[in-house]
Amino acid sequence: MKIQGTVWKFGDDIDTDVIIPARYLNTSDPQELAKHCMEDADPDFASKVRIGDIIVGGKNFGCGSSREHAPISIKSAGVSCVIAGSFARIFFRNAFNTGLPIFESKEASEKIANGDKVSVDLETGVITNITKDETYTAQPIPPFMQKLLSSGGLMNYVKAKL
Repeated sequence: MKIQGTVWKFGDDIDTDVIIPARYLNTSDPQELAKHCMEDADPDFASKVRIGDIIVGGKNFGCGSSREHAPISIKSAGVSCVIAGSFARIFFRNAFNTGLPIFESKEASEKIANGDKVSVDLETGVITNITKDETYTAQPIPPFMQKLLSSGGLMNYVKAKL
């Protein structure tokens, strides 16, 4: 399966407080969280992001606290995936647990620019920058984790198995 969208580019060390500021953690409602996604990095992000858009970050994306609210807010804002040079370990796990595809590619992170049109093959990890006619590679998502994503996250996966 391929996804395609417009890129929103952010830098290194985007922590979970930037993804979803702590002042909004009094709710777990995904749509409410989406309204404040990336607000401290770009106050207009939530009002301008479109379904299918892609976030590209630098190294250590999702560092900070272990809250699941961060990937939930990204996914609920309509973002189809996140590409970064590297991810904080807990964000990596929370992303898959909540059904948000993420791809690690230093080259893609460095070469993709804000506003580029990008497609990502979820099975192979091939990232194509349509704007620049370039291709980058990321580690493919293992089959089990693809099942988590196609189920919409860990909880939905487990419910389907019960």
